[in-house]
Amino acid sequence: MEAPAAPPARRSTPAGLPAPSGRLLVLVAGVIVLGVLFWLGREVLAPFVVGSLVVYLLDPLVERLARVRVAGRHVPRALLILVVYVLVAVLIVEFVLLLVGPLVEQVQAFVRAAPGYVDDLNARLADLFAWWNRLNLPADVRQQVGAAIQGLLANVGSLVPTILRPVVGSVVGLVGSVFGYLIIPVWAFWILRDRPRLVRAFDRAVPAAWRADTWAALGIIRRVFGSWIRGQVVLGLVVGLATFLGLLVLGALVDPVFRTYAVLLAVIAGILELLPVIGPIIAAVPAVLLGATAGVPGIVAALILYFAIQQVENTILVPKIQGDATDLHPAAVIVALLLGGAIAGLLGAILALPVTATLRDLYVYAFRRAGGMTPAEAATGDARAAPDTGPAGLEAEAPADGADAHAADVDAGAPGASPPERGDPRSDGDRPPRAPAPGTPAGT
Repeated sequence: MEAPAAPPARRSTPAGLPAPSGRLLVLVAGVIVLGVLFWLGREVLAPFVVGSLVVYLLDPLVERLARVRVAGRHVPRALLILVVYVLVAVLIVEFVLLLVGPLVEQVQAFVRAAPGYVDDLNARLADLFAWWNRLNLPADVRQQVGAAIQGLLANVGSLVPTILRPVVGSVVGLVGSVFGYLIIPVWAFWILRDRPRLVRAFDRAVPAAWRADTWAALGIIRRVFGSWIRGQVVLGLVVGLATFLGLLVLGALVDPVFRTYAVLLAVIAGILELLPVIGPIIAAVPAVLLGATAGVPGIVAALILYFAIQQVENTILVPKIQGDATDLHPAAVIVALLLGGAIAGLLGAILALPVTATLRDLYVYAFRRAGGMTPAEAATGDARAAPDTGPAGLEAEAPADGADAHAADVDAGAPGASPPERGDPRSDGDRPPRAPAPGTPAGT
């Protein structure tokens, strides 16, 4: 006789979204007020957005160093952050020194040779029109081709300024407000130093019923932005290096003009990787114009090089580095670029892709939760997924000072710790009831 089947495991989190509580409404109201204040002061928020990216990039290194013990003791976190700052500053200075020299030389050479390049382009265009006029094409065919070319140029001419106008305006404003960005290292220092304490405080402030959903949503945001940041850094370096090597090859095989400005064009290609879809197209324009001074072979060679780099990037690099975290349809990307550039200028255009992908994934998560999935299932789409309880080591982190140590003792139920007051974010009224010990009558 077969043994009865084991009952299915009970979910640790109730299915569906929990009912809103008074504390949740207060929290949502506070978030809305902060959002309104941020919107009203959005002109000064750009440095803090950049600072948040700096914190995200440096925090893993700080956390690794914080685990190291010297003479049996942890090194003060503030000292570790200063060490990381020094290392990053040295790397940035070396990188800038490596590029600035050749970059300045090539910019100066381009400025000196620009009038000659303009004359060469005019001569090439004159030859092209002469060749077109020599073709024995019917008049209606000429008219249709001419109308198609004019329509294409008009569409491209209207689309590119729509995207670039707010971007260029934002660049000018960025140069004018450069002093505002000097506060980034100071602001990032305090966030990095107090991050464990801030995370614990945030975790205690979230209602227990919504804690799993909150950490799941933050995990989605962290996954999308982490994938995007990692991808932009790697793709910018790889595309810039590939463009540089490809231009050196074209300079040896097609025309020396490609080799003359290889560093300048490579830096432009790497930086414009921040703008999806439209960025690589804009980066190819100066290379094609320079190639046009060498005739049709130069134009074809530049187009083939940039097209090949983009194909390798889109088919091999992006799936390997970013996966599907920021996978959006090109039409949606263009709309997001237009909206981001119109709302927040350069920074809005750069962040349009990860913000749109994050909103998409949060919508999918909420849709799944409303359908009865647990937070872990809704975040991954896998019914076997483990619940997300927040950042690793949240409860295990050592308190930073006496006040946080007292809070940690209260949470852990340490002997001698005073119980939390009613209404405190850590009160038992906001925690799930504990299961009775074996053999204990119910209700005791």
